[in-house]
Amino acid sequence: MTITEQLQDGIVLLSLEGRLDGNSSAGLESAFAKLVEQGHGKFVFNLQGLDYVSSAGLRSLLSAAKMVKVIQGKLALARMNEHVKEVFDMSGFSAIFKLYETEEEAVQAIK
Repeated sequence: MTITEQLQDGIVLLSLEGRLDGNSSAGLESAFAKLVEQGHGKFVFNLQGLDYVSSAGLRSLLSAAKMVKVIQGKLALARMNEHVKEVFDMSGFSAIFKLYETEEEAVQAIK
């Protein structure tokens, strides 16, 4: 999995590409923890390039949400493809996260 970081108006945009599974979830958790330690508190995950998400991947996103809650930050997910959205819907994660059609909508929502 590839993680691309971009800073826009104080919001960290994280684009995920590939598979978020047991092999890659630790890398995401580590990268996210480092950003929180650097003082960032607002995040948008762009999931357009995410082909697959496993239960381990869902756990890493839940871990990120918990970190954001602790620091009283904000987190939104954007541009989810149909397959990944289906996994979120079946697992109940669609109710946990704020989901947006576009990255711009997500950014505006958490400003």
